[in-house]
Amino acid sequence: MKHLYAFAILLLVSTGYALWRGDRDHRIVAAICLAAVFATQIALDPVTSRYSGTETGVLLVDVATFGGFLIVALQSTRFWPLWVAGLQLTTSLGHLLKTIDIALLPKAYAVALIFWSYPILLILAIGTWRAHRRRHLTA
Repeated sequence: MKHLYAFAILLLVSTGYALWRGDRDHRIVAAICLAAVFATQIALDPVTSRYSGTETGVLLVDVATFGGFLIVALQSTRFWPLWVAGLQLTTSLGHLLKTIDIALLPKAYAVALIFWSYPILLILAIGTWRAHRRRHLTA
């Protein structure tokens, strides 16, 4: 349960900071992160069967999230969105693991999907901080 609180705090702090101090790329990535978290909550299977099979709804959310991050990365002049897109691709590939090996433990599948969300949010916060600092140094 503690990890849910930690994730919620990290989500709110990093996306809030990006929306407050970030430029266009930061704000778009923050909005995608928030939308993905809410869409994932809607798409999850019922608790009794969660992660026992491929989470098709979550797969669709993850692929759409990857697509959004990829568009930002391809249009950005900075490197950090490429890291975000790459980590989201890794998350999306976690679904492939479960599809290939249905015997994959539900907890391992869940961790494969959740783990990379933390570095994505950290990269967003650091990218926002660096861009904000860069704007103030050159002003």
